Amino acid sequence: MSEPLHTALSLAADGLPVLPLRAGKVPFGNCPVCATNACGGRPNMKTPGPCACPHPCHGWAAATADSGVIISSTWVRAWRDAAAVAYHPGGADLTVVDLDHPAAIAWARVTLPVTRIVPTTRGEHWLYQGAMQSTNAVRPGVDIKSTMAYARWLGPGTGTMTALPDVVRALAVRETPTVQPVAITVPARAGGGGCCHRTPTYLDRGIAMAEQRITAASSAVHATVYRTFLAVLSTHGRCGCLTDAHIARLFTAAQAKGESLRHCTDAWTNALASLGL
Repeated sequence: MSEPLHTALSLAADGLPVLPLRAGKVPFGNCPVCATNACGGRPNMKTPGPCACPHPCHGWAAATADSGVIISSTWVRAWRDAAAVAYHPGGADLTVVDLDHPAAIAWARVTLPVTRIVPTTRGEHWLYQGAMQSTNAVRPGVDIKSTMAYARWLGPGTGTMTALPDVVRALAVRETPTVQPVAITVPARAGGGGCCHRTPTYLDRGIAMAEQRITAASSAVHATVYRTFLAVLSTHGRCGCLTDAHIARLFTAAQAKGESLRHCTDAWTNALASLGL
C-alpha cells in the first residue's frame, strides 16, 4: 500500500473527505467521460457535494470518506501515481485560512482568534471548526478554503481548534463596487431617422451578452473588457441608444472582475476613439 493511500484511509476513518493529488499539488485530470466537463459535473453546479463519477474526477468534488471508493479499482492508478493527499475542508465542516508568507502570518496573529495551526511550505494553515464560502485573495497572501475547494494534508497541526469566527466569514464578503460610468455623447446615425436598435429586447440582450462575456473571462481580463466595449459600441454607439444605465452595467461587470474605474474609463475611451466616435 502506497503512503498516500495509507494516509487517505486513515483520514477517511476519521470522517475527512480525501482525494489524491499529483505532482504540483493539483488533482488528477478528469476521466474521458468527464473530460472538459462534458458530463456537466459538479464544477458547473452552485452547491457543494460529491461528484457522481466513480473516478477521482472534478477536483474537490471527488473527495470522499468512503473507504470502498478510496480503494476501488477506478482509484488504484491515481493512488499509485499520487504525490500527496488533499481533503475537502467544507465536507468536514472545516475552514482553512491559508497564509502564504510571513507578512500574512503576522497579520493573522494580530487579527484572528488563536486556533489549530499547520505549518506549510511557505506559511501556515489556520483551521477553524465550521464551513463557509471559499474565496481566494481576500487580502495579500491570504486564501480561504472551505466549501468547493481542497487543501493539501500536511499533518494534524498543533493547538486547539476554535469555532469559525465572524472576522473570518467577513473576509469573504466582497463589497459591491461603486460604478461611475463615463458620460458619452455619440453622433447621430448618418442620414438621420429612427434608431433600429431601440427595441428594448434587442438592446437588453446585447448588454446581457456583453456582461456574460466579461464575467466568464478567466484570463486576459483587460483585453476582454476592451474587446467587449468595442463590440457594444460598434453595434449601439452610433445611434444614441446606449444610456448611462447600460454603461453602468458594463462597468460593474468589469469592476467585479478586478478592473479599476480608471481601467474601465480608459477602455471605453479607447474603444470610442477606435470607432471614431
